[in-house]
Amino acid sequence: MTLSAKAPLLELRNLTKTYGTGETAMQVLKGVNLTLPKGEMIALVGASGSGKSTLLNIIGTLLRPTSGAFTMLGQDLFTASDATLTEFRNRHIGFVFQFHNLLPDFTALENVVFPTAVRDGFERTSARRRGRDLLDLVGLGDRVDFRTTELSGGQKQRVAVARALMNKPELILADEPTGNLDTKSAQQVMDLIKAVNKSENATFLISTHDERIAGQCSSRVEIGDGHISW
Repeated sequence: MTLSAKAPLLELRNLTKTYGTGETAMQVLKGVNLTLPKGEMIALVGASGSGKSTLLNIIGTLLRPTSGAFTMLGQDLFTASDATLTEFRNRHIGFVFQFHNLLPDFTALENVVFPTAVRDGFERTSARRRGRDLLDLVGLGDRVDFRTTELSGGQKQRVAVARALMNKPELILADEPTGNLDTKSAQQVMDLIKAVNKSENATFLISTHDERIAGQCSSRVEIGDGHISW
């Protein structure tokens, strides 16, 4: 499946994922073919047990597929070593989770800068500047030095979006990013994601059960019984 004529960011070909072996083996992905273009906002929808989380984790290089082909930015990620996948993930993929996963004892700025500090082994002055710019971008310039415990749920999720952008990734994977928020905060986060999608030209793949969220994306991918459909 190809979503548009834009240059592809990543391609999956005949991708499968099987858990276990022998009689207890369970095939979750059954030959997925998917091409994601650059710069789009794509909804990934499907019922619980459809293989949605497995697919998201494979695309995020957190989980290895069983067979098939997986390339992103022209790099073969199916045969890549664990060390290569870790480096690739840190440089090219950002994550926004349903539960923000912020470090509770860190300030908003420290949370945002954290991915770059991990990548470089120390915190650069330039990274703190970008972190402040990103917090301004998500409307939290006045919350730079606030600890996570001092922020509302919607503010925490906006910090999580800023953190995902820190290393200027080409792809941001958002797993139910509004699932833990009230309607107003959820829409604020979606408005932010749409703005960032345009301003940073970052590709978003958003896993969601909420049709209101899926309807705001530029494209839609549906997964059921381990297969992609549309």
